[in-house]
Amino acid sequence: MTQSDDFGFGTQIRKSPYFDATVRWGARGFSVYNHMYIPRDFGDPEQNFWNLVNTAILCDVAVERQVEIQGPDAAEFVQLLTPRDLSNLAIGQCKYILITNADGGILNDPILLRLGENHFWISLADSDVLLWAQGVAVNAGLDVSIHEPDVSPLQLQGPRSGDIMAALFGDDISNLRYYWLREVDLDGIPLIVSRTGWSSELGYELYLQDGSRGDELWEKIMAAGEQFGLKPGHTSSIRRIEGAMLSYHADADIHTNPYELGLDRLINPDMEADFIGKKALQAIRTNGVSRKQVGLVLDGAPLTGPNTRFWPISTDGKGSKDGKDGKDDKVVGKVTSAVYSPRLKQNIALAMVAVEHADIGNQLTVSTGSDLVQATVVPKPFFDPKKTVATG
Repeated sequence: MTQSDDFGFGTQIRKSPYFDATVRWGARGFSVYNHMYIPRDFGDPEQNFWNLVNTAILCDVAVERQVEIQGPDAAEFVQLLTPRDLSNLAIGQCKYILITNADGGILNDPILLRLGENHFWISLADSDVLLWAQGVAVNAGLDVSIHEPDVSPLQLQGPRSGDIMAALFGDDISNLRYYWLREVDLDGIPLIVSRTGWSSELGYELYLQDGSRGDELWEKIMAAGEQFGLKPGHTSSIRRIEGAMLSYHADADIHTNPYELGLDRLINPDMEADFIGKKALQAIRTNGVSRKQVGLVLDGAPLTGPNTRFWPISTDGKGSKDGKDGKDDKVVGKVTSAVYSPRLKQNIALAMVAVEHADIGNQLTVSTGSDLVQATVVPKPFFDPKKTVATG
């Protein structure tokens, strides 16, 4: 019997190539993401945060499944999926993109990697874009092949991640630029390495291209990182909310459009190339939006963990403690992600509110379910707004 048997997992949800390694190294809880188990608990989440921002953590993010697109028309097809202008995307470069439907709603916010002239990976957040892309291809009239390859990423994140990468691959890896990738080999283990990650810290993603070697890769990285304080970990809700990074299904979904999130920079409705949702996004730009994502600082005692449901936001200072809308409530939005930041010593949150209440400094009331707390609209990101940590 392996340690993983103690969790009582079945076969209907996939395990990553690193699953057994994460259990050996202390994973205590998992959730499901892209139909695969992901470690969510290595002990105290605050300690995980400090490990990330002070040294480095290694995270199993094999749940970031890849949609591989190849063929003579691959570049045209990938552009069809996203409103971000890809005309200047070079081979070896990555871009953060949005994938939109015909109404301009967001289906996913992945990282796009260009491995060759006609070879792309879409590294997914939590939604079935493989099926979406295959469905779009049926009627696109373009010569492409679309499938999920044997690729499983790890995230090595934190200020000492560069030192660990140099120990693994040599000093030249330090020349890898932010949002660029490189094909590498680690003792015969085939990898693509990119300067990306879901942490707002200096970091790398290592895309394993042979799932049979996942356990071996994990142990090699942990061994190389021991002298630099590397710890096993999980993606940090604290750090990603500090950095105002989106969590799909929480901060955005199919009913959210890029303008509501302030992500105008990721769309170009006027470009010559066609993309799904072009007319809808042009209309939204012209007509404006009725709600907007904002940052909030919440008063009260430190939150004991992230919110597990959306918290209603009102303006009348009454609200309802149980979060149910009463006839006298003036609900103007919802908190989508909230957490206590031990570094900022504040409760911070991302929220979607009506535009007339989105100005910096506005005072609002949040119903957490157990209490009513006052909240102030503040700029986001909450920490390192110029992303000097991640890009430096």
